[in-house]
Amino acid sequence: MKIDESAETNVRQPQGSLADERAETILASEPRNLFSLAILNVIQRASWVFKTESVIIPRFLDVIAGSGAMRGWLPILNRAGQSLPPLFLADKLRQTPLKRKPLVITATAMGVSMLSLAALWLALGESTRPWLPYAFLGIYVSFFVANGFNQLIQGTLSGKLIRAHRRGRLLAIAGLVGAAVSSTLAWFLMQKWLQDGLTFPAGGYVMIFGFAGCGFLIAGLMSFALKEPPDDPSASPVRNPKHALKDAWQVFRSDRSFRRAAVVAMLFISVQFLFPHFQAFSRHRWGSHDESFHLMIWVIAQNLSVGGLSWMSGTIADRYGNRLAIRIQVFLCSLTPILTLALTHEDLFDDGRRWFWIAFVFLGLVPVTMKTFINYTLELTTPENHPRYVSTMSVCFAVPFVLSPAVGWLIDQIGFEPIFAAIAGSIFIGFLLTFRMSEPRGLSACDVVEVEL
Repeated sequence: MKIDESAETNVRQPQGSLADERAETILASEPRNLFSLAILNVIQRASWVFKTESVIIPRFLDVIAGSGAMRGWLPILNRAGQSLPPLFLADKLRQTPLKRKPLVITATAMGVSMLSLAALWLALGESTRPWLPYAFLGIYVSFFVANGFNQLIQGTLSGKLIRAHRRGRLLAIAGLVGAAVSSTLAWFLMQKWLQDGLTFPAGGYVMIFGFAGCGFLIAGLMSFALKEPPDDPSASPVRNPKHALKDAWQVFRSDRSFRRAAVVAMLFISVQFLFPHFQAFSRHRWGSHDESFHLMIWVIAQNLSVGGLSWMSGTIADRYGNRLAIRIQVFLCSLTPILTLALTHEDLFDDGRRWFWIAFVFLGLVPVTMKTFINYTLELTTPENHPRYVSTMSVCFAVPFVLSPAVGWLIDQIGFEPIFAAIAGSIFIGFLLTFRMSEPRGLSACDVVEVEL
């Protein structure tokens, strides 16, 4: 059934004239804030394309290290960096009156991390070092610590400033415009830089990481365009890490709707185990001839996919709810490893490399689906619990990644095919479990869960 677009915002409106004035300010500023958050996302997307997790980052690691076991550390560092610090900082964010201030700080930290990597690469010149892969991984995890908190703040601001039935519009605008901008930049800049970056010394990576770093710094400046009324600081104390983990478990244990969504999220996110290995699978199957061109095409395909699928998913989510959007997204993600296996099977495709970009089109669903899960999570509780619910969902995304190094090691031992098939099965089970998820927009206001923590 079509969702009524006149549905009220789930922004909590405490009693009193000050509360009414605050709610009116949020509603009046919604177009401006939606536009500002969309532009911030566009700039971040254009920067992110130059450090794509499925192409650029693992290819760079192959240049300086070159093993499946080493690539296997990328997903766990990525997800742990994004998930655990936000959990510990969720209470601190809840007590911060203006959320846009830490948004500037975290975006700056993301930019500095990328610029530090570019500076390190430039300083080394033509000399490699045995410690370089470990230094890279340290900078890599630092970036994702900042990014995880940045995403927590963006999710919280979205819940505070944008009504539930307009968040899909934010996702659609940011994804569509961001894909067009990032793909254009990749076409005109990336191939030349990659040609200079596939062997050591690889000077092109100075430009790639430097461009990304500057973009993240610029994105942070968009935070000043947000019109955000201050929140009253929470009276509850900031919890230590032990209490934060206990609270996350309490959310998972006591909220059945959240728990069912979290299980689906943990099965779906296993697709990211494979992110570092797609480009290596291609090189294993077809060699490295014209690799810079193919890498660029794969990046563009993935980013255009993010744009188109963001618009489609956002439209479905606004009109019919996030649950249906998640169901479709998880099903399509389950096809990605199967499609990859088909394209690399010589009996099925004589020249599968020519069509390998199609696999990256499906990979574009992954960041879109993660944002949809966050939007779904926002609808499960009241605004004061948004930071805690979003950070708990981030932890659920992280839990499966303890297996990621083992996945990389197994690829070295038994090959790509069995691992890709097993991951496809895991995601498909997640799709089946979406039929047990609840629809938050079918609940009355009194049914929205407010967990006592």
